[in-house]
Amino acid sequence: MTDDLVQRAHWGDLEGQNWAVLVRLSLEADDEELSATAPGRKQDRPASNGEKWRPATGRDIKSREEQEKDARRFVESRGGRYVYTYEEPDTSAWKRKRVRQPDGTVAYRVIRPVFEGALADLKRGMAPDGERLDGLIVYDIDRLTRDNRHLEDAIEVVENFRRPIIDITGTLDLLTDNGRTVARLLVTVANKSSADTARRVRRKHRAMQQAGIPTGSTRPFGYQRDKRTLEPKEAAAIRKAVERIITGASPRAIAADLNKRGITTTLGNTWSKDTVKQVLRNPRICGYRSKKVGEFNPETGTESVRVETVLDDDGEPVRGQWTPIISVADWEAVTEAIGRSPEPGAAYNARKYLGTGVLRCDKNGCGSRLRAQKAPASRNKPEGFFYYTCPDKRSGYGCGGVRVSGPDTDKALKMLVITKYEEEAQDRAATAVPDEWNGEEELARIREDVADWTEQREQRTVSKERYFAFLAKAEASERRLVKERNEWRRRALRVKGEPVDLRRVWDDLDFVERHAYVEKTLLTVLVSPAVRPGGPVWNRLTPIYREED
Repeated sequence: MTDDLVQRAHWGDLEGQNWAVLVRLSLEADDEELSATAPGRKQDRPASNGEKWRPATGRDIKSREEQEKDARRFVESRGGRYVYTYEEPDTSAWKRKRVRQPDGTVAYRVIRPVFEGALADLKRGMAPDGERLDGLIVYDIDRLTRDNRHLEDAIEVVENFRRPIIDITGTLDLLTDNGRTVARLLVTVANKSSADTARRVRRKHRAMQQAGIPTGSTRPFGYQRDKRTLEPKEAAAIRKAVERIITGASPRAIAADLNKRGITTTLGNTWSKDTVKQVLRNPRICGYRSKKVGEFNPETGTESVRVETVLDDDGEPVRGQWTPIISVADWEAVTEAIGRSPEPGAAYNARKYLGTGVLRCDKNGCGSRLRAQKAPASRNKPEGFFYYTCPDKRSGYGCGGVRVSGPDTDKALKMLVITKYEEEAQDRAATAVPDEWNGEEELARIREDVADWTEQREQRTVSKERYFAFLAKAEASERRLVKERNEWRRRALRVKGEPVDLRRVWDDLDFVERHAYVEKTLLTVLVSPAVRPGGPVWNRLTPIYREED
């Protein structure tokens, strides 16, 4: 009898051969009705706690146990030996993802590391557990692939490495020339079917967006599981965070406060400045329907995701079918403070010293930022003592001409911030803020004018030159008025809120909150060289305060 494994598999003779099965649990999108009240798919997926996976519903396409059992019976009934299972849980054989190639270019590929690993093992004839591997079996051609590129990879293994790949149902034949031709046609048809299904699902999602129906498997922070009803404690936390951001607090300080109070994200994680920004940027909290939009950067090959408001056919924001947490005006004010979208390349910078990022060298106009440096043991300073120093000339970042006691400087910064805060608190108390902003009618009129001019331009009743000239002026006026409204809102919240006794609570604040007050109050502090050793640090500092908008 021939030793050609492919020929023997074609004859149905698997005697003495070791076979593995590729089990793909496909949760491909189907075109069934999407429902906002339908349960999420998390429970359908394999357990991550090490327990054996069990199919949760009939929606799993030929569950893991069924595929494995059928493959074992098929192999053993023909004299073969079943030795290994390759599992692909919740894996699409069609959906492409953006990847960076070894040469730096970007391409779109179906990502299936388990499938690719199985083909690699089959080429070298050894399973991951060390057993000899002669062939691979799948339930049907749809379990193997829906991508032409992956099909050609499988055909290469059969043709060039003489390792058979077969199925149970008889829809897959990679062992003959005619069978391979038919397989290519079947995969092309399956690929189109997946594309058609994805198109129908996208259309359904767009319809749900326009209807303001909430979707998603994870409940939004501030809402209950139905994604419509407010979660009182979380909604109150969002309102408080919005007020604090508008009045000058930093997202990092908000995150620290939430963590201190034991309030977690909906996934049970601690807060960071980025997760705080994600929640506050989402127009959902003011009642607008939102959607995620990806932006690809061709230079870095990375994609950033932002959330934007869904607009109806008239260009107006779509109202969601849930209760808003804050007003639209407050949402616009808070997003102006933190930015509408993530900044590319922004990274977390963990501050450990109060003066970091604020202190600058004032020797001969150097202007370099001072860095914190622990005192060497030879100076016999107390434990944890440090200096703020200008980087050495050799580093290329400074002149090395200024060094100042860290603890004494931090005390001086504390007093500068508290004194300035108390002065501003007195000014705010003496300043009357109107109950209503008087520019609302003007802002509404400008927006109506923009809509009218846009309609006239679409009907070609005004020239593009006149239209864009008007639009530039109108948008500038709109930005000015929105800024004025946000400033009025910020001042109103400051006057309405209970003033903080910063002098009393300073030592109880955590470092993040103290540093936030420093950055909010001081644009920079210039540090001059010491005139005489042991002189007071205060005399060497020249504060430059931030001006109120």
